Order: sequence, then C-alpha cells, then structure tokens
Amino acid sequence: MKLFYSPASPFARKVHATLIELGLQDSVELLLTPVLPGKPIEDYVRSQNPLGKIPALQLDTGETLFDSTIICEYLISTGPSATLLPSAGVERYATLTRQALAHGICESAVTIRYETFLRPEERQWETWIDDQWGKVERALDWFETHQVRWQGDVDLAQITLGCALGYLDFRAPDHDWRTNHPALTEWFTTFEQRPSMQGTRPHA
Repeated sequence: MKLFYSPASPFARKVHATLIELGLQDSVELLLTPVLPGKPIEDYVRSQNPLGKIPALQLDTGETLFDSTIICEYLISTGPSATLLPSAGVERYATLTRQALAHGICESAVTIRYETFLRPEERQWETWIDDQWGKVERALDWFETHQVRWQGDVDLAQITLGCALGYLDFRAPDHDWRTNHPALTEWFTTFEQRPSMQGTRPHA
C-alpha cells in the first residue's frame, strides 16, 4: 500500500498513527505529497484524489481510498488487532462521534492556519478566524467536561484528539489551550509519549 501524506497535516498524521497502533506501518510506503491551496499537484489530482486533499491510501489492488476517517476505518477492519473502533452498536457510533469532534478541531485549526498564513493580512477575515477559534474552544471544553466518556483504552477518537492537540501546539503555539483544560493537558502529556505520536510528530 502507498500513503500519500504531508508531515504537517493532522489528517495524515491520524492515519500514520493508526498504522503504527495497528502494527501495519511496515506494510505501507509513505509518499510525501505537499498540498497547498491554489497549487494542485496535477498527477495526484488526476490519479488519486480529485479533491486534491491528503491523505490518500492506494491499496495493493490499485484502488485509492481518501478521507482520513474512511482510511482509518479500513485499516482497523483489516488489521490483525482491530481494537481501535468497536465493530457495532452504540459504542461504535459514540466513538466515531468523539472522533468527529476531534477531527473538527483539526479542520478549524487548519482553516485558521490558511486564513492567517496564506492570506495577506489586510484581507484576513477576523470574524471568520474568531468563529473557528470558538469551535476549537467549545470542542476542547466538551472533552474536558466529559472525561469519563473518552478516557480509557486507546481508540480512534483518542488518536484523532492527540493529533488535534499536537497540531495546535505545532501551528498555534501562542494559543494557550492548556490553562482552561487541565484534564486534557494531563492526558495529552502521557498520550503524546506513545510510539505512534512520537513517530509522527508534525513538521514543516
């Protein structure tokens, strides 16, 4: 299999970390694919993902999967130890919902990055930026106040949350998310020591 990724992307990191948690990292070739708005990689867009987003996973059959959550679900379903996502029932969808909330933090944080880094300062939309930070803070508040719902054995939601918090540290180091979220801070301090997190630290 081949994983098209960028080391700065929290979405690609989610897939890469899942591979490591499942022990499948040696079965996948990592292909660096730097994606920037307005600068599509034509070969990638034509052959892998028409949306031009990463990550994408090309299977040995030639079929390509894209969207990080879909890729992770596939990997978990084929992994030798599929424990990161319940197979059925309410717990499966509760885990996927928590994963979606953490994924939303990544989406808002990436949106802020694009708005503040790629757009000229005089054209930046402060209301939009504030709205995205509001989403991030509300999601962090939810995790902080619902600890019993998500702490425990490692699952896809925790992996996604770890990638979200790591991305905040990477791209928004001046944004202090820790002060108002002591439980998240304590959890992340331990979680980021996992090999799956250490081996996928974001970098430009």
